[in-house]
Amino acid sequence: MKKVCVITGTRAEYGLLKPLIDKIDKDKEFQLQLVVTGMHLSPEFGLTYQEIEEDGFEITERNEMILSSDTPNGITKSIGLGMIGFADIFTRIMPDIIVLLGDRYELLAAATAALVHRIPIAHLHGGESTEAVIDEAIRHSITKMSALHFTSTEVYKKRVIQLGEEPKRVFWVGALGIENIKTEKLMDKDKLSQSIGFPLDMPYMVVTFHPVTLEKNTAQNQIENLLQALQKFKEYKILFTKANSDTDGRVINHKIEEFVHKNAERAYVASSLGMVRYLSALKYCVMVVGNSSSGIIEVPSFKIPTVNIGNRQLGRVKADSVIDCGESTLEIVEAIKRAKALYEGNGLYNMKNPYEGVCPSESILYEIRKFLSEGSSTIKSFYSIV
Repeated sequence: MKKVCVITGTRAEYGLLKPLIDKIDKDKEFQLQLVVTGMHLSPEFGLTYQEIEEDGFEITERNEMILSSDTPNGITKSIGLGMIGFADIFTRIMPDIIVLLGDRYELLAAATAALVHRIPIAHLHGGESTEAVIDEAIRHSITKMSALHFTSTEVYKKRVIQLGEEPKRVFWVGALGIENIKTEKLMDKDKLSQSIGFPLDMPYMVVTFHPVTLEKNTAQNQIENLLQALQKFKEYKILFTKANSDTDGRVINHKIEEFVHKNAERAYVASSLGMVRYLSALKYCVMVVGNSSSGIIEVPSFKIPTVNIGNRQLGRVKADSVIDCGESTLEIVEAIKRAKALYEGNGLYNMKNPYEGVCPSESILYEIRKFLSEGSSTIKSFYSIV
């Protein structure tokens, strides 16, 4: 049996990976190795490794790497701790291939250790662009360390090839998150309300706002502007999900918690909703507000608008349902008004989500199987488009 190691560091990433993890686990030719790290192991971010165990998956290894600091110094040290941990883990479990999704710093540590260990990497969501965050450089760095590439749109497939990757190793499969929307049994609104302990008895927004990591000292001003804008829409309840562990994430979470405390009758915050509750929340909301990649990739499949604030998702392919706006309170207010009109006018019924594939998990598993059967070398040539 070939050992396929899937590494996950965040609640959102695990939710996206779940259909692929499930197929690997059930495949008689593969042995699933599941390594959790990052925010999964942090009490501050909800100890979300427990959600993985509740789904019936056995965790092979845990890599503690999150320090109680979101400063550049702290994040850099976390990457270093992550590399040390992955070095030991890979020596113990010796996977035949590892699977990484995305662009977070936890994955940079994993990819670097795998490269030195000569373990092939299958990378999902490469070729994407988020110009205002460190994820941009991390994503492309992981691409250069990877042997297989599975992109969410054809545009991103071309970009991975532009980075010098051989076309025969690059596959456009669509986004795994949309597969979850099609296959998971979601909660009805009453059950969702009971599950989170907050009545969704009015129209509501889902709000997620993360730090813009290549900007200095902007998080507090940006989240304050967003919260001031939300105060102007008393007709909506607000369901917040917390920011991640990037630089200044705690600044954002503190401001959200203050807002929820003052507006307890119409606002709720969760460290982690989990994949099923999060998708269920999207199904019944009137719009998504913030700067999360989910608002760009998954939300359009629900035919609801996204208000995308600021530069964090700058460069991504976007559906017609995504309304970009600046970071001032006035700009956010105007964008929410546009989203409200779009939702109430039902103007998104025929919109197509550019991230939609057929069955991404099946395509990914097929190519991994083929790659491993052919010898799975990490040696590759630079593909020149000149």
